[in-house]
Amino acid sequence: MSISEDIVFFDGVCNLCNSTVQWIIRHDKEKRFKFASLQSDFADRFIQNPEIKATDSIVLYHNNRFYVKSRAVLKLMGLMRFPINMAKIFLIVPTFISNMVYDFVAKNRYKWFGKRDTCMLPEAGVKDRFLR
Repeated sequence: MSISEDIVFFDGVCNLCNSTVQWIIRHDKEKRFKFASLQSDFADRFIQNPEIKATDSIVLYHNNRFYVKSRAVLKLMGLMRFPINMAKIFLIVPTFISNMVYDFVAKNRYKWFGKRDTCMLPEAGVKDRFLR
């Protein structure tokens, strides 16, 4: 399946991930990004790579390519408007280093930010940006 839209896949039960999605929605004035939880039927159908499918991290689909972990976050920020897009400068940091930081936060995200029992339900004004 090939889609031309930019899609942010996220852990739908993670409070940090849900807050991040809300932040992206507020700052994405062009409504460039669509969203899908990693637990959704859409993600099951769309993500064919078993390694990506098994992740519980953020995944960005952009230009027919998947980005995971720190690269997904930095690429996503680079696609946003100024000054947020300046974060793309951190793409010069080797992936193994930026992923160590990402993995540390990801490992502790439920402990620090909590977890929901079910995936977030989008508000009416942004429901059309969520893929199921």
